[in-house]
Amino acid sequence: MRRPVVAVVGRPNVGKSTLVNRVVGRREAIVEERPGVTRDRKEVDAEWRGRSFVLVDTGGWLPGGDSLDEKVSRQSEKAMTEADAVLFVVDAATGVTDEDARAAEVVRRVAKRVLLVANKVDSENRENAIWDLMALGLGEPYPVSALHGRRTGDMLDVLVDGFPDEEVEVPDDDAPDEPRLFSVAIVGRPNVGKSTLFNRLIGEDRAVVHDLPGTTRDTIDTVVETDEGPIRFVDTAGMRRKSKIDDGTEYYSLVRALQAVDLADVAILVIDATVGITAQDQRLAERVDGAGCPVIVLLNKWELLDTEQRTQIHDDVNRMLHFVGDSPILTVSALTGKGVQKLLPTLATTIEAYHRRVPTRRVNDVVRAAQARQPAPDGARILYATQGATDPPTFTLFTNRDLPRSYLRFIENQLRDAFDLGGVPVKLRVRRRTS
Repeated sequence: MRRPVVAVVGRPNVGKSTLVNRVVGRREAIVEERPGVTRDRKEVDAEWRGRSFVLVDTGGWLPGGDSLDEKVSRQSEKAMTEADAVLFVVDAATGVTDEDARAAEVVRRVAKRVLLVANKVDSENRENAIWDLMALGLGEPYPVSALHGRRTGDMLDVLVDGFPDEEVEVPDDDAPDEPRLFSVAIVGRPNVGKSTLFNRLIGEDRAVVHDLPGTTRDTIDTVVETDEGPIRFVDTAGMRRKSKIDDGTEYYSLVRALQAVDLADVAILVIDATVGITAQDQRLAERVDGAGCPVIVLLNKWELLDTEQRTQIHDDVNRMLHFVGDSPILTVSALTGKGVQKLLPTLATTIEAYHRRVPTRRVNDVVRAAQARQPAPDGARILYATQGATDPPTFTLFTNRDLPRSYLRFIENQLRDAFDLGGVPVKLRVRRRTS
């Protein structure tokens, strides 16, 4: 049965993200005491009294604001239209504002079901002031303190009581197993086109796109059904050097982006081809490589380069990002979509290689042939080899003595070539026989 979807909307800084964190019981949304921290729609799983639902945290709603505010507001309105219920959050300490009133008009028009949440009601004395909120025409307000958890349970009781009854699903032993869900993190410096690519891949404007560096503040993700199976695409905030980060929001954005890389099956490193390879691009590639995550290098804004510039940046990638090895390099225009169609098949190939398991017999055949072609120095020999793990492919070599690093690189390259592991991290573990 499809889980109910609940959109949390309201003007900036009324406590929407704090409420989301309170409901899910962990810090899912970035919270800071200034307006406009949340900009994109962020979906998280929630549960109350055994009923699971999807909670959608939205950006601060400012109808009639500047161009960025308008894009954020459209995201909020779209979330409401698609939701089964809306939590319209207002700041009870401030009272009804003109922005609240204008937003309430839209809520009444498009929302299927609305709960008016009066936030920042930290005591019974403050509850007396909430009745002025009835002027919004959204029914009885539910007083809560998202920060302290006061009466949020009462509000959630009302919310889940309004959900349709759950259908009991009878397990089907003959049903095929659900395909594994793979995660793909889209990373890069600010303003290189990550959110434009994300929207292009999922087929809708989920991430707010604007010509202002750092528009995406948090990681947002969406599962897309593809011919290659379901893939979760994760759009991350632009990563700058830590020394350049001067506020708490950007710090937590960086932490979330790095966590997304650690959990990903593949990372797409988006580079602005018009700028070239920067020192920060190199650091990001090293960070992804250090996490043991396969990487696909995506040179975006390709349509803006002439022939000479295209040749130069390919040379720069090979020279400055040499540590990502044989990683696929794709040239695209996320804005027009040109070249993006190559990405899904490349992702499928890379993910399959990342999880590939090779029979022990084939591993030993390759290792024996490699040693016959180029014996190890100083009488060292690999006696036996096996693949011990996947994600990434990890091979254990049992030897009679230590092997020099150069010879291990040779063996690694032989395994890569034999089992088509180009672009995927490969780990070698050496077990020296003691007797």
